[in-house]
Amino acid sequence: MVDKVVITCALTGVLTDPATHSVPVTPEQMADQARDAFDAGATVVHCHFRNQNPGMGHLPTWDIDTVGAVLEAIKAKVPEIIINMSTGVVGPDISGPLACLERFKPEMAACNAGSLNYLKTRKGGAWAWSPLLFDNPVEKVKDFLDAMNA
Repeated sequence: MVDKVVITCALTGVLTDPATHSVPVTPEQMADQARDAFDAGATVVHCHFRNQNPGMGHLPTWDIDTVGAVLEAIKAKVPEIIINMSTGVVGPDISGPLACLERFKPEMAACNAGSLNYLKTRKGGAWAWSPLLFDNPVEKVKDFLDAMNA
């Protein structure tokens, strides 16, 4: 019997700074990394979309044009890959990811099904930023699930 697996590659990580880590930011870079991931055996890529302004690539964006450009670039370079779109948003305003879900109807999207403490440390143990609660109340989760099922 042959066991089958699905390998997912997260292209960028959350808030990873491209100035200190080699992560893709532009649509072309994301597409190139998706191609490399696919060639290495991944069938799914998980995407966080990045601010395209100079020096801001460590920050997320829900700009509809940027998200569309990333999705289009990846599918043009790797038509076989499944794109798993992030929907993670700190805070109550989920209009950006909801608009992207409604517009692009991705094959797959992540949904944080509950709240969690969001902690990140630097080498040496110092906080990368102040610890915070990544709040995902039931209503927020339900709104995402409704958009994903529409």
